[in-house]
Amino acid sequence: MIIIGIDPGSVVCGYGVIEKQKSVLRLVEYGVIQPKKKNENFNLRLLDIFERLKRIVETNKPDFAAFESLFFGKNIQSLIKLSHARSAAIIAALTAKSEIVEYSPREIKKSVTGRGNASKEQVMFMVKSILKISETPEFFDATDALATALCHSFRSNENITKVTNWEDFINKNPHRIVQVNKNNN
Repeated sequence: MIIIGIDPGSVVCGYGVIEKQKSVLRLVEYGVIQPKKKNENFNLRLLDIFERLKRIVETNKPDFAAFESLFFGKNIQSLIKLSHARSAAIIAALTAKSEIVEYSPREIKKSVTGRGNASKEQVMFMVKSILKISETPEFFDATDALATALCHSFRSNENITKVTNWEDFINKNPHRIVQVNKNNN
């Protein structure tokens, strides 16, 4: 199963593609799309996002496109622009016949870090650990997109047997355990 996570934005749009075979996760690619600065026309920025994401989904042919569900902020203009960018991204994903799935921000953070109120830095740390990424991505948008894809990969395991304690969880989910070296300050 191939999953693309998309963190849409009209200024920076993050994306991350992972492949899941049984319980093995593999990073395919990730990055950000920054519409050309010269495209001051908002509609041209949306077209740029659509065209570049379309090329990514045509190359990777994801089965699922995972998005963070929208939430209402204080600035209605920002919400409207985000909605437009999200629509361009959804349409790009649909060109590859990807199934669209949504998760709340809290659900995404909890699935990757274990805490629904985790910081962006904590999400980035866990994404890098889970997918064995050595470099530090320049933008949180890319790791947020990967976290969204990871959330779907974990949630698609709805046939996971229930666990009753931490030892049982560790035995059934060794791929979700991250070793932290406490000697590194």
